[in-house]
Amino acid sequence: MAIGTTQERLASGKGTTALGELATEARNPASAKLDELPTLDMLRVINAADREVAEAVAAELPNIATAVDAIVARIRRRGRLFYLGAGTSGRLGVLDASECPPTFGVPGELVQGIIAGGDVALRTSVEGAEDDRLLGTADLKAAGFSARDALVGIAASGRTPYMLGAIDYARALGALTIGLSCVPKSAVASAAEIAITPATGAEILTGSTRMKAGTATKLVLNMLSTAVMVRTGHVYGNWMVNVQMTNAKLVDRAERILSAMTGLQKDDAERLLQKAGSVKCAVLMHKLKIERSQAEGRLAAADGDLRKALGE
Repeated sequence: MAIGTTQERLASGKGTTALGELATEARNPASAKLDELPTLDMLRVINAADREVAEAVAAELPNIATAVDAIVARIRRRGRLFYLGAGTSGRLGVLDASECPPTFGVPGELVQGIIAGGDVALRTSVEGAEDDRLLGTADLKAAGFSARDALVGIAASGRTPYMLGAIDYARALGALTIGLSCVPKSAVASAAEIAITPATGAEILTGSTRMKAGTATKLVLNMLSTAVMVRTGHVYGNWMVNVQMTNAKLVDRAERILSAMTGLQKDDAERLLQKAGSVKCAVLMHKLKIERSQAEGRLAAADGDLRKALGE
């Protein structure tokens, strides 16, 4: 566990590696003549580099597992999960957070994404926002971030001031802090309680961390949110039993899940789902031969965990 603020660590000479010396800023020899290659060969070079990303993430699985279990502990105590970053990192965090409600049926405030410069930065670059440490703190405060919450600070370089300011604020509160970067021994790896550092190395386009580093970030965020939702009872087997039926595709998916879980024909599953209002209630009603109100009561008593509600 690191001691002192990021500012103090930088002042002491730790975490001061020049940007140009970072592995993510190095020139990749495999793509040194990228602009001279035939299109298919160029794409092969990019694809070969992408294959390296999965191995970099695999090396961090123990740290990702530690982060998942720590986040779950916070959520079980009514905490929330926040992603925070700038540029590509911030956009990926917002994306993952925004997909949790329709996929897992959780409230929108449970998983939140914050990007430097606000929502306008999702489409348009907001210059200078990532360099403002105090803005990171201010954005967390504005979101009502508290000591019981968890923060994943995201930056490919691991040294973005906006993100580091937020990490220091969260640690001072006593919140859980996780640093996700692609540079070993980065400032955020030192500042956060848990470090996740898939070392993706030099990019195909020198310094363009939206590529390998961005892909690694997306993979890690997918793992974090999915595993957290599995551990908190929002998944049964590998079925999205909390899927929200907000459009035709999701209604069809819910019907297919219910059919697979109960053996009901499509028409019967459709009628039961309409009566139950949700996949979980429908499964309970069918398997336990109970009414909707009883099913809802069992789910409430089991904190929404279908397997527990079924007595399994």
